[in-house]
Amino acid sequence: MPNTYKTVDVFTQEAFSGNPLAVIFDADGLSTEEMQHITRWMNLSESVFLQKPSHPDADYKVRIFTLTGELPFAGHPTIGSCHAWLENGGKQKDHNFIIQECGAGLIKINKEDSMLSFAAPPITRSGEVSDSDLKMACRILGIARSDIKASNWIDNGPGWMGILLQSAEQVLNLKPKSNPQDHFDLGVIGAYPENSESQFELRALFNNQNGTLVEDPVTGSLNASAAQWLMNSGYAPNSYIASQGTCMQRKGQVYLSKDNEAMVWVGGQACTRVDGVIHL
Repeated sequence: MPNTYKTVDVFTQEAFSGNPLAVIFDADGLSTEEMQHITRWMNLSESVFLQKPSHPDADYKVRIFTLTGELPFAGHPTIGSCHAWLENGGKQKDHNFIIQECGAGLIKINKEDSMLSFAAPPITRSGEVSDSDLKMACRILGIARSDIKASNWIDNGPGWMGILLQSAEQVLNLKPKSNPQDHFDLGVIGAYPENSESQFELRALFNNQNGTLVEDPVTGSLNASAAQWLMNSGYAPNSYIASQGTCMQRKGQVYLSKDNEAMVWVGGQACTRVDGVIHL
């Protein structure tokens, strides 16, 4: 039977400039193996499968897959799946937030006009990065240790190592190279000059299942944990705009803010680019 299917452009207002996401509806009957097989065939960084919620407070359930496996949580799949769910007629139970159920638990999502924002999940690993790991990061990025302004583990699921450089220009000029045996998830951050449209530029770098270096164009999970680190450490104000994908000719923008309860919210816009059915 055909299932409703959408490809959503996430974290952008310009066509084909954000992070694409495959969304498959009514996926309750699919096995984990089938979801993984479909994701590999789609060949996007992530595909999501919408199901009926199992938690009484949730509006819908999402399972998130990369080409190599399932993730408990990811940012652009959260924004993109919520957009697709709403566009497909989804109605929230709670008057304040849309509640997404995923492997990381229940995620609050706020809708304000065309903007969707999720409450950033807690960081599961933080603290200093070892000298050996920083040495590896410098080799991959092609930089000197003195180029790093600060570093920290900012892992909220994917495994991000946060590297703060001296400027956004340095981030954009990076020409990373890695070895097939490297295993890493690097989030590289640099500040723009004052009065710029965006306050920070980010790049998300990792090795895929074949050992090939891959760059993700606009990454919600990285922006979420980076904001928690930068805001709490005094490197960033409690509200700012981050850009990502500039070096890839993308125009992704992520809106970060901390509320009065110290919760960090990660927001962006999404638009459906492909709308139809998929024959499963």
